[in-house]
Amino acid sequence: MTVEQRRHLATEIPGPESRKRLELKRTWVADGVGTVLPVFVVEAGGGVLVDVDGNSLIDLGSGIAVTTVGNAAPAVVRRITEQAQAFTHTCFMVTPYDGYVDVCAALAELTPGDHAKKSALFNSGAEAVENAVKIARRATGRTGVAVFDHGYHGRTNLTMAMTAKAMPYKHGFGPFAGEIHRAPVSYPLRDGLSGAAAAERAIDVLEKQVGADQLACVVIEPIQGEGGFVVPASGFLPAIEQWCRERGVLFVADEIQTGFCRTGDWFACEDEGLVPDLVATAKGIAGGMPLAAVTGRAEVMDAVHVGGLGGTYGGNPVACAAALGAIEAMRSLDLVARAREVGSLMERRLRAIAADHPVVAEVRGRGAMQAVELCRPGSTEPDPARTAAVSSYCHSQGVVTLTCGTWGNVLRFLPPLVIGDALLEEGLEVVAEAMTATR
Repeated sequence: MTVEQRRHLATEIPGPESRKRLELKRTWVADGVGTVLPVFVVEAGGGVLVDVDGNSLIDLGSGIAVTTVGNAAPAVVRRITEQAQAFTHTCFMVTPYDGYVDVCAALAELTPGDHAKKSALFNSGAEAVENAVKIARRATGRTGVAVFDHGYHGRTNLTMAMTAKAMPYKHGFGPFAGEIHRAPVSYPLRDGLSGAAAAERAIDVLEKQVGADQLACVVIEPIQGEGGFVVPASGFLPAIEQWCRERGVLFVADEIQTGFCRTGDWFACEDEGLVPDLVATAKGIAGGMPLAAVTGRAEVMDAVHVGGLGGTYGGNPVACAAALGAIEAMRSLDLVARAREVGSLMERRLRAIAADHPVVAEVRGRGAMQAVELCRPGSTEPDPARTAAVSSYCHSQGVVTLTCGTWGNVLRFLPPLVIGDALLEEGLEVVAEAMTATR
């Protein structure tokens, strides 16, 4: 690891060189492409980002759960370099290559269930979700798609329709694809229901308002990402899965933010023994390179006619090489176990912060996917202003933090799993300072 693992502020955040480049961004980049922390990065590794002004920032976001194995991870860089020197593209649909097949084989091994599996590779999480729906519709002969409150699935037309939150993801972009039906999710802080009761409520909505015989699939994040790191009450997901089995509805797990060791298992579904019919993956799959996948029961995947799946860049050979390097690193470094260690450390520190700050309504998450929801003390009224202020303070002190949630009142923490304990502790200490400074 060549990047020194320390926080260092050489200038204010953003510094003068970053501000110059921000002017170029304003000139040449569409305003609709936002930026959370306006510093221009020139180097990154481990748990640190280095900007053009020489500031070293602690990374508690991993590029939104992407650089799980760290930036420029040696195994990823080595495999990318070897592949790029050999060839960078042929299009798998024209002339195939080993890397694509090897990634699919690894996915068959790693995803839940011991049934025969096949995969198709794409470029982004939204593509993976959209293709999972295509596959489910073709396999079942039905058209309906069930999704859940607070869910996020992407920015394409179909996945915007599937996403719950309007601003900024959907506002002004309609009309959207049809046959999308939304059910209430289990949100323990807000509904107070057991998993079984929350599932009964959701199933009742789907049975009465849609009809199981109209549904091709149920698509759900095992832990909701953009919706606020909402962890369903125990028993909710197994009950939904069982209902799907009984009704011939395919159960699709959107593991795009939760997959690849992030939650302390290879996939979040493993926590309650779920075996999805289809799994959509992206983000952490390839160490920062654009790659996504749909992995599922072989007979379901094979329901699609030849030529019905694919894309020019899907399963790009360099991205596949990166994925194989990332999986190599996850195995060799035992990042499943490391995610649990990171999660334990974060949960302990965040609960200590919560004890001192009644604005924290809940600490929740699993493994290295932790969050705090901020509400007016003594209530569940969201406090997005305080959340934004805390995050802004962290940024000014050289700590990369992210917010999320339907009301924008959740601080989420997704550090690279290779971050050192001392650096992680320091980053969370800044979060504690931010909570005090913004009272």
